[in-house]
Amino acid sequence: MIIAGNWKMFRGPDPAALAGLDAIVCPPYTRLRECVDAGLVTYAQNVHWEREGAYTGEISASLLLELGVTGSLVGHSERRQYFGETDETVALRTRAALDAGLQVIACVGETMQEREARETEDVLRRQLSVLEAHQHLVIAYEPVWAIGTGLTATPEMAQEAHAFIKSLLDAPVLYGGSVKPDNAAALFAQPDVAGGLVGGASLDVDSFRAICEAARIHS
Repeated sequence: MIIAGNWKMFRGPDPAALAGLDAIVCPPYTRLRECVDAGLVTYAQNVHWEREGAYTGEISASLLLELGVTGSLVGHSERRQYFGETDETVALRTRAALDAGLQVIACVGETMQEREARETEDVLRRQLSVLEAHQHLVIAYEPVWAIGTGLTATPEMAQEAHAFIKSLLDAPVLYGGSVKPDNAAALFAQPDVAGGLVGGASLDVDSFRAICEAARIHS
């Protein structure tokens, strides 16, 4: 079971309070060093495909590795929605990060409109078609309609999507989309759910610990 906490553009909790927790944290850039120094498995929230260059606001895999960062998220739905991320740039970022020695959690998922149009499998097939299996690649299924909305896919819906993803790509699949202590156990009990990408609940130490405990029980 893999649990990753995405702090997004929030300062997040005191890294010392998470010491010893079997989880990944994805803090904002300003707290990467602090989390690394606290002994946490630390991922960035994004990474560029070039080693260096005139790419204002971006960061390379080599610069992250210098900080002691272990991996990075790639293709989060908010990057796709607000910052023009495409399947092609997700592929470039993923490949460059893996080649440089970072681990990657690549995010995929459909919008509510796409789900209601019964296009979920088509969307997932397209998003996954640009990725290749790798020992350090993990997929996060995050239905966009469940990000920050309080809505969550039922365990059965999550299992169906995860099984489909695994039929296309040999990689562990995390569930992301309003994971909370009260739904974590049911989600993690599904056979093809390999853990969770946790958003808001990772900002509260007690909630994040409870989710990690649910994952430990179902490991």
